[in-house]
Amino acid sequence: MLRHVFAGMIGAAMMSPTAHAQAPSLPAGPPVRIVAVTQPLPTQPQYIRVDQAILRDATAQRSNGRVQVTLSTHAERNLSGAEIVRLVRSGQVEIGAGTLTTLSGDVPILDGVDLAGLAPDIDKAKAIAEAIIPAANRDLERFGVRLVALYPFPAQVVFCRAPFSSLADLRGRRVRTFGNSLVDYFTALGAQPVSIGFPEVYSALERGVVDCAITGTGSGAAARWPEVTTHISALPISWAVAGYMVNLAWWNRLDPPVRAFLEATMKEVSDAQWALGAAATRDGIDCNIGRTADCHIHNIAARPMTEVPASDADKAETQRIFREVVLPGWVRRCGARCGEIYNEVIAPISGVRYGG
Repeated sequence: MLRHVFAGMIGAAMMSPTAHAQAPSLPAGPPVRIVAVTQPLPTQPQYIRVDQAILRDATAQRSNGRVQVTLSTHAERNLSGAEIVRLVRSGQVEIGAGTLTTLSGDVPILDGVDLAGLAPDIDKAKAIAEAIIPAANRDLERFGVRLVALYPFPAQVVFCRAPFSSLADLRGRRVRTFGNSLVDYFTALGAQPVSIGFPEVYSALERGVVDCAITGTGSGAAARWPEVTTHISALPISWAVAGYMVNLAWWNRLDPPVRAFLEATMKEVSDAQWALGAAATRDGIDCNIGRTADCHIHNIAARPMTEVPASDADKAETQRIFREVVLPGWVRRCGARCGEIYNEVIAPISGVRYGG
């Protein structure tokens, strides 16, 4: 039954733009030119299947050419991703997207949306992301930008060069991480976190600089990690939640019908990205373990990996580490106000209160 559910999600994510709930029609008027910089790489399904198909192509089609989006990726603009808030704020681009962990250096509250261990499944991750947008925008709007949509990448999981069967087996291993909460999480497991940029991880695994690394199930498939790792965990640690932001002054100057058209477009983009994130999570694992019949989005691994199922014990340990280590660590970095916002907005969804 679960296979059919994922297959349906994959089908929804692969639909043509016209198959989704469409944005309202746009009356004739002056042309609107938009520059958008979104995903890290042009080969990512998030870029091809959603940003190009809906944000660029469907927008032009449905507006009869009135709204034209010039789209590019971080790699094509030679960006690391950390500059997105500043790019949008300065007006160099009207729309920008990036992972919240990467952007949280400018706005620390953003890191609280995707803490390691916070959301054990994608439905909870989505509920948390949607609930936090108003609070995040109160901080972001001081920088002249506004979040208009959040979305996930596939579940962030552990890939290792040597066999493991539980989280306890990672004790003492060097694990590539990104972001403070993942450092806290793996330190609590007794592992040794190592910060390495994503493009360098393949060679670090190949040479044994690190024993394991965390990334999205599909991201690892796209980066050919099955060539240099043997085992992949099915336990989601986080979701690499990302956001689309707009320049606030530009957004407020738009004619109301144009702004309504773009709001509906971004809702459609967000819905498609969440469907793709769910579908791509299992698809990434299936592709990495060589399950050809269930590999539809990513490339099948030439050297199939071994899947490590998510045990109840490891799920419970992840929740304990989140409650006792990750959440308090984030509040220390972010400040008492962040703890208050967490308890008000996120705790009712996560079921875990800070300081409770």
